[in-house]
Amino acid sequence: MTTAEINEAIGPQFWLGLAAQWVPSMLAAVAAAVVFFLLARGVRRVLVAFFQRTEFDPTLAAFVETATQTTIGAVGLLVALDQLGVDTTSVLASLGVVGLTLGFAAQDTLSNVISGLFIFWDRPFVIGDLVEIDGEYGRVETITLRSTRLVTPDGKMIALPNTLVAKGKVASYTNFPKLRLDINVTVGVEENIARVRSLLLDLVRDDPSFSDDPAPPVVIVTALNDYNVALQLRVWLIEESTHIGQRARLREAIFDTLTEAKVDMPFETLRLAPVQVTTSSS
Repeated sequence: MTTAEINEAIGPQFWLGLAAQWVPSMLAAVAAAVVFFLLARGVRRVLVAFFQRTEFDPTLAAFVETATQTTIGAVGLLVALDQLGVDTTSVLASLGVVGLTLGFAAQDTLSNVISGLFIFWDRPFVIGDLVEIDGEYGRVETITLRSTRLVTPDGKMIALPNTLVAKGKVASYTNFPKLRLDINVTVGVEENIARVRSLLLDLVRDDPSFSDDPAPPVVIVTALNDYNVALQLRVWLIEESTHIGQRARLREAIFDTLTEAKVDMPFETLRLAPVQVTTSSS
């Protein structure tokens, strides 16, 4: 191959022709990507403003925002590929095969996404709820297609896979307008149960934090043990989101009240008795 032929094949003219052919397409693809990126941000701002103005449900709002941004991003990618001369129909057909292959390789991720859709649909809880999932307690901060994120009382962020949330047991502390506190206490077997009941009920009777709806406070006997009697004070909270602080406050108040009234609150003890062992001589 002569020098002239080499220059014609890979010389400046070749690269200039290639640039003239591809640069406009690349610029059009970049422009399309930028337009759709700005469109996605603009639509998101409009949606956020609309949801805030109409007090839209935060959980559904998060789902709509995620779905809208994903859709606009996917359309923008297809338009950019089309500007580059890529046959998007073939790409979509190929994605079906590739998606099937990736599906087997990323079953956990796809399972989390599907579970996330079910959480958005079934709505066992919403953003801001206080829940307990798989032993983890906290406030629902956000729900994504992959995980549900809780903020614990000590400020930790916990991301729980949506598959775990969908399959596990979920306890919500704020799904209903009232929440009952059950406070356990033990007293001596010789104590007057009626007197102790009166002390505990007097403690919560005039407290504005508690309610007589759906039921007034009550003290019941839960167990008759060998060394004590187990009681339980049941009282309904007016503001269910305060249950952690109210539980701690009520426990301390119960202890102070019973101590001041000289109510015996025994704890389990073991008594060791000496045993004398005698041996007989043969």
